[in-house]
Amino acid sequence: MTDLLGNMKRTHTCSQLRDTDIDREVVLMGWVQNRRDHGGVIFIDLRDKEGITQIVFNPVISENVHGKAQEIRNEYVLGIRGKVSARPGDMRNPNMETGAIEILVEELKIFSQAKTPAFQIDERVEASESIRLQYRYLDLRRPQLKKNILDRHRATMAIRNYLDNSGFIDIETPFLTKSTPEGARDYLVPSRVNQGEFYALPQSPQLFKQLLMVAGFDRYYQIVRCFRDEDLRADRQPEFTQIDMELSFVDEHEIMEIAEGLIRNIFKQVLGLDLAPTFPQLTYDEAIDRFGLDRPDLRFGLELCNVSDIVKDTGFKVFANVVKTGGLVKAINAKGCAIFSRKQIDELTDFTAVYKAKGLAWIKIKEDQWQSPIAKFFTDDEKDALAKRLDLEVGDIVFFVADQPKITNEALGQLRNELGRRLELISDDVFEFTWVTEFPLFDYDETEKRYQSLHHPFTAPLESDIDKLSTAPLEIKSRAYDLVLNGIEIGGGSIRIHDSNLQGKVLGCLGIDEAEAREKFGFLLEALASGAPPHGGIAFGLDRLMMILCKEDSIRNVIAFPKTQKATCLLTEAPSKAASAQLQELAIKVSKIEE
Repeated sequence: MTDLLGNMKRTHTCSQLRDTDIDREVVLMGWVQNRRDHGGVIFIDLRDKEGITQIVFNPVISENVHGKAQEIRNEYVLGIRGKVSARPGDMRNPNMETGAIEILVEELKIFSQAKTPAFQIDERVEASESIRLQYRYLDLRRPQLKKNILDRHRATMAIRNYLDNSGFIDIETPFLTKSTPEGARDYLVPSRVNQGEFYALPQSPQLFKQLLMVAGFDRYYQIVRCFRDEDLRADRQPEFTQIDMELSFVDEHEIMEIAEGLIRNIFKQVLGLDLAPTFPQLTYDEAIDRFGLDRPDLRFGLELCNVSDIVKDTGFKVFANVVKTGGLVKAINAKGCAIFSRKQIDELTDFTAVYKAKGLAWIKIKEDQWQSPIAKFFTDDEKDALAKRLDLEVGDIVFFVADQPKITNEALGQLRNELGRRLELISDDVFEFTWVTEFPLFDYDETEKRYQSLHHPFTAPLESDIDKLSTAPLEIKSRAYDLVLNGIEIGGGSIRIHDSNLQGKVLGCLGIDEAEAREKFGFLLEALASGAPPHGGIAFGLDRLMMILCKEDSIRNVIAFPKTQKATCLLTEAPSKAASAQLQELAIKVSKIEE
């Protein structure tokens, strides 16, 4: 055979062969993982996307092929033909799927040589993330990243099969669309044909999927790219992927039931895990009260406890004054942690300051006393009440935050998560889901002095709260729901407003008058007035979900070609400057903004 790609086709991948294939003639193709020369016999681990097989170049079998193998180095791309042979008993590798066999090579084709890679292609890579992103095609050869991408493929196939079997239709929606206010900055695309005008890349297909319900498609889904020009972090990217769904003639309970089935199917197909038949539910108010956050991590305890009523008249004026001005005093009992040093307590104090807490009070429960700068301010009755409510025992330390409700809950909720990490109470092998329901419909922006949608402007209020639109907007609960996994929001949705009059009233509460509403959402309002079914939906963040499934700490490790935290691609060096001719065609003039 003179050409492996001509007359001979690859017969197996590098993970398939076993000791049942002894003496079979095979053709393998792949990359050189490593090369070892043992006294004239050359051993090479050949790698493809499925696994690794050991191949052997022995001069006794073919002196010519053995001589050619002398030039092979790591990451060369080879094709080989040879016979499957059993490895000697003491050379078997039980940690490899193909560890019982090796291939005695009779023919070799070197498809391409490779220069020394920028870093070693194995699990123990020591290169920085910036180097790995610059050479992402090399990074993706590493087993863990390759597994992550293959798991992502298995997840998307599980999604498509489940939704197809559930009567959903996969429909694409536009990428070049109209800019609408949805909470983050849009990426704008200039139009050459309509100079001076811009498209926006969609932050989500929200309006289009609602239009599809008005059009009568009943059940829509899409695994879709979305775009947001926002500050980045470990679980954010400027372009990200959603599992997007919308359904007609349903309520929130039916949507949640379908969503749970989808998630159970993904976990079964990717991890082989059987999840609980139903997921627990918390209202937004209960989640905030117990955990401080609307995305509670249920893998551990350390729940928050409101002690405002106990300390409202205490001699410690910081607590008393906060309660009198409508604030909250809440506490966490870190059991057995009275051994915390002052340095550790100061670190936790600095941690809560990031979330605008003005201080972190603490008390250590010792055998014969309460040790704390604030202990002297409490009466015996107040101590007894605190001890009973917080279940205080010798060896505990209790932390307090006193501030306005939003700050108290956020700071103490984040402190709870930090204590969970420091005390090693959190396991990556445990998956705890919960639905959070009945979010407030509106929040109030103190800076802009106006109401804002907590989810988006198309979320329906509870029917029992509609009358409050004109009297008490902040008391209105919405028909919104988030699915939280291990303290991370992996999906969220709502029942939508299908009545154009109600939609107009909600937009009015947001300070959007009829003229502005027609300008921004006229097509949606017109559609809702054309016979809209009751409908709702949900969208899951596929990247975040895969980050958890793959036990990674960044979504960059489950995306083939991610951006950095500065929204740049180190591989392609995007974004880059546009040619002057391109800018001229688009009628764009670039000027520097002075700092």
